[in-house]
Amino acid sequence: MVDDNNIVDLFFERDEEAIRLSAEKYGSRLRSVSFRIVGNMLTAEECENDTYWEAWKRIPPHEPRTYLQAFLTRIVRSFSINRCVSDHRLKREGYVSEFTEEMEQCIASPMATDAPLMEESLMDVINSFLEKQPKQKRVVFVRRYFYLEKTAEIAENLGLKEGNVRTILTRMRKDLHSTLEKEAFL
Repeated sequence: MVDDNNIVDLFFERDEEAIRLSAEKYGSRLRSVSFRIVGNMLTAEECENDTYWEAWKRIPPHEPRTYLQAFLTRIVRSFSINRCVSDHRLKREGYVSEFTEEMEQCIASPMATDAPLMEESLMDVINSFLEKQPKQKRVVFVRRYFYLEKTAEIAENLGLKEGNVRTILTRMRKDLHSTLEKEAFL
């Protein structure tokens, strides 16, 4: 498998091979994340393809050598959620609503996250919170709220009981809420 550094170099060189290699390495993961949001494989594939085009436009100036998968996943999530909103399906997508309700336990009040500085600060606080967590808890949290995996899927992949995964997530949301209160985000 090709190294992410080499793929990013190809993006910088404007070599279309970068897209093919990205699709080969991360395509199934990106489609899976998108499918969890949109619930339709054709739409998920469209979002995946849009992701490669967006990455083409964003690299450069971004240089995601150490976080290419996260970079691409964030883009595909954004496209997928926007697609649900534009198709007026977001409210019907119970799965996406489930994530929203869970995260509202942490971030209960509406904030002006449109402001880039506020969004950046919030991201820093959440990243700092996650860095302080044991690896297993961090992995569970990221798989749930970044990759949008179901608790049963996380449990199976990590060799845990589903109840344990739900307990970990509940406690982490509570701890994150406390952290956000201390940092004056709530």
